[in-house]
Parts: sequence; structure tokens; C-alpha cells
Amino acid sequence: MPIYNYQCQKCNKPFEVQATIKEKIAGLKLICPKCGSHKARQLLTTAAVLHGGKEVSPSVCGPNSGAGCCG
Repeated sequence: MPIYNYQCQKCNKPFEVQATIKEKIAGLKLICPKCGSHKARQLLTTAAVLHGGKEVSPSVCGPNSGAGCCG
């Protein structure tokens, strides 16, 4: 299940929300754990991809990366 990172726009506390993609699309009801505000902005996050037990960056390895990538 994906984890989404947010930052409260009232107190600036960063927090995480674990939700399915369907829940995210339907709209999450965000509540800051510090101040209870419902105003938050999503922070840019990166994803890790596991390939053969090794972590590789998804921005480096892709379908057009050529031979030898991810291996």
C-alpha cells in the first residue's frame, strides 16, 4: 500500500498517510497529527524499485535504457 507524504500548511509538520490508490483518487481526508488542521499539501516523493534483490532508481532504469540496465 502506498505511503503519501504531506506537510501541514498551518503548523508545517510533515506527516505520512498510508492509503490505497483508489482511496487517494476518491480524496483523502487529511488531518495533521500535531494541530488537527485539514489543510495540507502533498510533498514530492520518490519510489524505490527492487529488481533481483537490488534497489535501482526508476529514473535511471527503464524500457529504453539499453542492454545491461538493471542487471
